[in-house]
Amino acid sequence: MTSRRKELANCWARSAECRRFRFPTTWQAVVLATEERRYLTNGLLLPGEALPDGVYRIAAAVEYNGRAFCGWQRQSHSPSVQAEVEAALSFVANQPIVLTCAGRTDTGVHATNQIVHFDTTATRSPHNWVHGANSRLPDGVRLHWAGAVGGDFHARFSATSRTYRYILCNEAVPSGLFRGLMTWCRAPLDATTMHRAAQGLVGENDFSSYRAAGCQSRTPFRRVDAIRVWRQGTLVVVEVSANAFLHHMVRNIVGALMAVGKGLRPLHWPTELLQLRDRTRGEVTAPPDGLYLVAVGYPDNGKIPGFAPGPHLVHDAES
Repeated sequence: MTSRRKELANCWARSAECRRFRFPTTWQAVVLATEERRYLTNGLLLPGEALPDGVYRIAAAVEYNGRAFCGWQRQSHSPSVQAEVEAALSFVANQPIVLTCAGRTDTGVHATNQIVHFDTTATRSPHNWVHGANSRLPDGVRLHWAGAVGGDFHARFSATSRTYRYILCNEAVPSGLFRGLMTWCRAPLDATTMHRAAQGLVGENDFSSYRAAGCQSRTPFRRVDAIRVWRQGTLVVVEVSANAFLHHMVRNIVGALMAVGKGLRPLHWPTELLQLRDRTRGEVTAPPDGLYLVAVGYPDNGKIPGFAPGPHLVHDAES
């Protein structure tokens, strides 16, 4: 059995423990009755409303290696990061915990700072949430922060920005040590030219040319706040910040920039592709291996600490 299959088999075996808890589906949220109105667990509160007495909202930051998972979102047929973290937190709380995340990641995609929140009647210290959950989590998944937040905080809907980093290993042979954690590109890449080419994508635009064919978003418009590309030794890092992302948007942007960096496309190609609004004219979608969710922004940081984006082997670009 290959190491990849062993990882999946071990993770799937652990998911039997996840199924000890009867988690509600997305359309069957846990409901607590209040005198004012029915309250939905993890839901948005109306202005002026508060959580019911005895209910606490907890936020947490999760780091994970996505290789062994079908992505963040809980699935009935495959192991997921969400199911693992929910099972661990449910053990600590001694009651079912359902998570809401800032952004769902795909199969094989990693995160250094995925932000989640959950509502619970259990009272635990931040230390106990973090270390108790980590004692139950598989290798490759860890909470690195947890704390109480107000009922007006929502991991997804309160977020004003998300930032992804894509790491390319740009040398003659692929890395054995970081297999699955970065994408190998043998052809020399001109990071400076890639950075210049990317600036035409900044702003609010129709990103139809950069969305997956199966993307379910009702609108192709997204606001890209910044794109940076820099070289760090044999690594090339692409960092994209936006209000939100379409399915495969970052990986398709990286695919277009790689074509420019290899000299296969001209400097203005990513902008021309944007204006075509036609995914069939685009470049190959970059693999998931090198993609990391590294930051989520909130108004006044929403009581969420400012974490280093990471991953640890990547240094921030010089201004």
